[in-house]
Amino acid sequence: MTEQGVVESSRSLDGVRMVLVQQLWRQPEVADLAAEVVAQLDAAGALDRINPGDEIAITAGSRGIASVPAVLRATIEAVRVRGGRPFIFPAMGSHGGGTAEGQRSLLQELGIDEDTMGAPIRASMDVVQLGESPTGMPVYLDAIAAQAQGIILVNRIKKHTNFDGDIESGLCKMAVIGMGKHRQAANVHRQGTDALRRGIPEVAACIFERAPILAGLGIVESARGQVAELYGLRAEEIVAREPALLRRAKELGPKIPFKEVDIGIVEWLGKEISGTGMDCYVIGRKRIVGEPEWPEAPDIRSLVVLDVTPASHGNALGMGLADFTTQRLVDHIHWPSVRANILTSGNMERGKIPLPYETDRAALEAASFRERATPTEALRIVAIRDTLHLEYLLASEALVPEIEMHNDLAIVGEPRPMPFDAGGRWQSPFA
Repeated sequence: MTEQGVVESSRSLDGVRMVLVQQLWRQPEVADLAAEVVAQLDAAGALDRINPGDEIAITAGSRGIASVPAVLRATIEAVRVRGGRPFIFPAMGSHGGGTAEGQRSLLQELGIDEDTMGAPIRASMDVVQLGESPTGMPVYLDAIAAQAQGIILVNRIKKHTNFDGDIESGLCKMAVIGMGKHRQAANVHRQGTDALRRGIPEVAACIFERAPILAGLGIVESARGQVAELYGLRAEEIVAREPALLRRAKELGPKIPFKEVDIGIVEWLGKEISGTGMDCYVIGRKRIVGEPEWPEAPDIRSLVVLDVTPASHGNALGMGLADFTTQRLVDHIHWPSVRANILTSGNMERGKIPLPYETDRAALEAASFRERATPTEALRIVAIRDTLHLEYLLASEALVPEIEMHNDLAIVGEPRPMPFDAGGRWQSPFA
């Protein structure tokens, strides 16, 4: 007991030493991205369908995809060479607080604005209804994009944070949840996870049939976040071909290379990193009532998240995936943004505040206390910058024997104490 009569709930980590680990990824990357964009748009037949003076709407999402600004600029230039008049519109459902200005601001944070793109940004939350799906679900489309002569979708194809399916996060999801704005996002999400699994391909097929979609550019990223492969798809083939691209994306995606972890440390969660702040597949946690976790993903017993990125503007959605956090993160929360996302998705667990502590050290020592059945020197601890950047990790010495067994892992430098400053603030080794 402490002097105040409160049971002590921390355990020192002073004896724990960490090693910097590099994942030695050997993966393809597109060398000339601008030329590949043109080649893929041409292969999809999009450029031949652009007439001089046509207004062409190009999607931009809310994720911090490293290659997207370059892909968008190349797409804009390709449209302009054909005489079209390109513009960008936010395709991000209810993100950005569910407002046009919020979405415009979010794009600017991602390096996408009229100056960097050389094209107008037209943001609105208004939609038009294109009809209904075969099961009676309304089909909506951004009202501004609906007036254009053509639409080009640009998005990364990846694992969804909520469910497993043939089609998860990619061109179909952007068409449905992104281009349908808050209204369609709320409609699809309110019917639960299974409706996402079934509804996204169903509604996407209606959009691809009824909207003036010229092509979809599907980005498959390398584990380093660069473009490994780029695919230009005709509207009528997106639903059929996206499952194979998803399987390829899963093969290449970044992962924590350890199955069992006692304490996981995530320096940053953020909307530009993942739709759920932290990629659920990377940390092995969905936190959806009634949905099982992924058996192949890491089992992290105690998860600590330290802060929310400035680009998230306080949208700390996903903090509920962690067990412990800092008062610093809590102080940064912008509740209107969190509430908009949580109530749209219906996944309430993800918006709950983990146990908060005044310092990073205190949060981690609380996690250590929770794992007190394991001796301190045997704790399997892994720290990452965020769930998108995983080339380098910090791992405790207890993991060294496992690291040395893997040809695709290398220890960089000598073991070191846990990186706290005198005030208990975590000093990132990933700068």
